[in-house]
Amino acid sequence: MVKIALSGFGKMGHMVKDLASSHDVEIVGIIDPYVQGVLDVISQESLNNAAVCIDFSSPDAVLQNCTKLAENHLNIVIGTTGWEKDFQSVASLTDRFGIGILYGSNFSLGMNAFYRIIRYAAKLMNQIPEYDVYGYEMHHNQKKDSPSGTAKELSNILLAGIERKTRTQFEMVNRKIDEDELHFASIRAGFIPGTHMVGFDSNADTIELTHRVRNRTGLALGALKGAMWLKDKKGLYKFSDVFEDILKQ
Repeated sequence: MVKIALSGFGKMGHMVKDLASSHDVEIVGIIDPYVQGVLDVISQESLNNAAVCIDFSSPDAVLQNCTKLAENHLNIVIGTTGWEKDFQSVASLTDRFGIGILYGSNFSLGMNAFYRIIRYAAKLMNQIPEYDVYGYEMHHNQKKDSPSGTAKELSNILLAGIERKTRTQFEMVNRKIDEDELHFASIRAGFIPGTHMVGFDSNADTIELTHRVRNRTGLALGALKGAMWLKDKKGLYKFSDVFEDILKQ
């Protein structure tokens, strides 16, 4: 059984805790300075001999949390998104402390399959210039980053596969969009768990590919699988590495 600590005990943290017992995982520590009834500081006491810590905190807290976890020689699964500005500092912790860190724009197995579908679609549509490409994503009004990390990943896949698109425009456009721009819009409203759509439009027809989240279970399950996978590893990994191993099983 893998012993895991949770850094951040919001909706995702609660979901991971609820799923843990059915996946040969024991939650031995929960840390969140904003939640009553759990410990508020990362320490040997709060980590309680965990082998891996899953971080679902906030973008601004990731670097500080990861540094403290690394100092305690824990492997880390970063489920938080929007912390890209600190990527190099976080990545350097693997060598400084000899630990493993796993990160990803989305830990859902379904979304990682969707990435592959979009990668193939982009390669195909690159050969059909009559189609323009676009995308949008929707999330609940409490989400702290916009565009989402998943939207950025999808746009990167499209830019890599479609030569006539060289840059992404995530912002509102008060002008005619340039032909080499990929417009990828973001919507924040209500309680939407997460929807990502990529479309290809021509004068004759439209093709739309959509991934729609029903709940957060898939993200929590992916984080747990990632923690079990990372337990004895050192180095920096993306969740796509975990997904590759899952496909080989």
